[in-house]
Amino acid sequence: MSETEILSVPLDAEMKREADKIFGELGVTTADAVRFFLCAALRAGEHPFDAIAPEYRYNKETIAAMEECRRLAHDPNAKRYASIEELMASLLEEDEDEE
Repeated sequence: MSETEILSVPLDAEMKREADKIFGELGVTTADAVRFFLCAALRAGEHPFDAIAPEYRYNKETIAAMEECRRLAHDPNAKRYASIEELMASLLEEDEDEE
């Protein structure tokens, strides 16, 4: 078993009471919640918060894809599809053209 270390986090007393109440309703302690947060961060290899700016949540390729989606959504000349079936037919047609 690995060595255990203690992490001391200074909190405002009201924040601690509110956190204890919220996490207690979930059946965990505030300390458990902090451990869950750290485990999620380690598992993801990054912070697990969605509230953080996209440039800190996503890699450059994903950000570029999202920007392209936004651009295409506002481009009146972008190809549009009336249904998923129409989209799939177009994709299959493109695959056949490439072969």
